[in-house]
Amino acid sequence: MKVDGKPMRTIWLADDGWGVEIIDQTALPHRLVLTRLVDLESAARAIRDMLVRGAPLIGATAAYGMALAMRQDSSDAALAKAAEVLMATRPTAVNLRWAIDDMRRRLTGTAPPQRAAAAYARAAEIADEDVAICRRIGEHGAKLIEIAADRKPKGEAVNILTHCNAGWLATVDWGTALAPIYVAHDAGLAVHVWVDETRPRNQGAGLTAWELGQHGVPHTVIADNVGGHLMQHGMVDLCITGTDRTTASGDVCNKIGTYLKALAARDNAVAFYVALPGPTIDWTIEDGLRDIPIEQRGGEEVSLITGLDAKGEIATVRITPETSAVANYAFDVTPAHLVSGLITERGVCQASQTGLRSLYPEVSAD
Repeated sequence: MKVDGKPMRTIWLADDGWGVEIIDQTALPHRLVLTRLVDLESAARAIRDMLVRGAPLIGATAAYGMALAMRQDSSDAALAKAAEVLMATRPTAVNLRWAIDDMRRRLTGTAPPQRAAAAYARAAEIADEDVAICRRIGEHGAKLIEIAADRKPKGEAVNILTHCNAGWLATVDWGTALAPIYVAHDAGLAVHVWVDETRPRNQGAGLTAWELGQHGVPHTVIADNVGGHLMQHGMVDLCITGTDRTTASGDVCNKIGTYLKALAARDNAVAFYVALPGPTIDWTIEDGLRDIPIEQRGGEEVSLITGLDAKGEIATVRITPETSAVANYAFDVTPAHLVSGLITERGVCQASQTGLRSLYPEVSAD
């Protein structure tokens, strides 16, 4: 994707060949800040403090974190410690565990003197694989947008509602939920995106709107509670969101508020799709409501808000009484029966165990 007209990824190896550079997403949309990761601790902080976020990007960052750790110390003890430190950063996104397990399995079978080089090579592969996966998600999902376009008067834009940020900022490039939109837009289809602000961290207003604007995709930011109204009045043709973890039965866990959009979509006969890469599927669990750990983050994300003040300076202000208690559940689970279909790199399937295993038959014997 592009920033100021130039292609850019969210994470890349620095020119010195060992440091890792990222876009600090906590500074967007008002400033584009690049941050350098130099060791295990800085990689862990980037994930924990959400300088990087989005399940695929978290996984790629964890892989590079393992590489940075091996550059410092390639012993078995250091390998175990790196996995432990990174695993503790975020509890919900399954890509984190997938990437760490993948790296640890490969490095355990590598002699310590060769571990750093092997770790950097595998981290780069994970990043490149994510780009290819997201591109294919975009190609499969764009077909759904084409179908929606065929049902509308010629030239009229397809209105797509999304929640949180599942664009290229949540991956290494292209994105998941936004990848079909980018592919459709680049192919000349008229699309318009309703962008939920996505409280409390405003990933929609701050990140989705920013990246869509950079790529020239028409969009409108809306308050989180507007989606149902738009659907009631025929102003949404389909919904596409991402997911941080999908169960083997098709339940999807995504940014808090996704479930409410799925309910509104079902009540108004609006198709509700979820886009995801294969590594986001957790084949070890069936019941998302029971088995997916829901991250509870600090109350300051709800009670405080950051933006530009009248002087054009970034400022943080409190919007709740200091004495009020705050709960901050970061994710919710949308049951499979509310999902019209899952858009993966292998195609579109029903949100069910049968649907998923039709695309991923190799896991049937697991």
